[in-house]
Amino acid sequence: MNFSKSIIFVFFLQFSTFFSFSQLSTLRNKIEAITHDKKAKVGVSILDLDKGDTLTINNSHHFPMQSVFKFHLALAVLNQIDQGKMTLNQPIFVKKTDLLPNLWSPMREKYPEGNVTLPLSEIIQFTVSQSDNSGCDLLFKLIGGTEVANRYIHGLGIKDVAIKNPEVEIQADWNIQYKNWTTPSAATKLLESFYKKNILSKKNYDFLWKTMVETTTGPNKIKGKLPKEAIIAHKTGYSGANKDGLVGATNDVGIVILPNGKKFAIALFVSDSMENEKTNDGIMAEVAKVVWDYYLGE
Repeated sequence: MNFSKSIIFVFFLQFSTFFSFSQLSTLRNKIEAITHDKKAKVGVSILDLDKGDTLTINNSHHFPMQSVFKFHLALAVLNQIDQGKMTLNQPIFVKKTDLLPNLWSPMREKYPEGNVTLPLSEIIQFTVSQSDNSGCDLLFKLIGGTEVANRYIHGLGIKDVAIKNPEVEIQADWNIQYKNWTTPSAATKLLESFYKKNILSKKNYDFLWKTMVETTTGPNKIKGKLPKEAIIAHKTGYSGANKDGLVGATNDVGIVILPNGKKFAIALFVSDSMENEKTNDGIMAEVAKVVWDYYLGE
């Protein structure tokens, strides 16, 4: 009897593994059908936050992160807060010279003359939710530079990532963006660490989660074809196009919670693309939708 049960269990386990692999293969085929004819390098990583199943496409490629690294930076800042080096409510004096000219900065639009004292939490919110470049570089200065953030992420066991340059350098030289890179799976592993591994205190986790859910940039990327009520905590990145029409990077990474309670981390990178913005965003929106449908119907 026990022997028979063991045989049945082994058969069930093998069948379940085969079925899961088959389903993921179908999902991969659907994603590749979306990306195969695009004039761009597309990187994808999907991580099931319940079962741990993964799917990656072009995972050996180093994709420029652009503003996606502001998620990494926020984690590094909040880690220092957890260590007692700073507080969320700590007043930070923002000089006019901190509000970098000719760069994307909603913070500068709100406080054009600078010389204002803001709580650290507000600067993080500007940086993550609105992808503020001035806030980003101010945060790098507060923690001691890009290398501090880089070491922190590597210390979490996420090695396939490089944070080398602040926004002022990235925006000044087109080629610099390629020095700040990640693999797709490194991005989803970091999202998993944030969501599941208690790398932040609950207070700081809740703060960053809310900040990412409130992200206003990239509404047509991961969120583009998903239901408006979908819960998505994400961070986008975008290089714009150079004089030849080449888009160095347009990205979105995040955590998606479905109505059935299932959860997945997703990282989408579109690099060196000769497609227009609508097409690039559409790639990400369509991929996110087929992944959503896969987990909703699984």
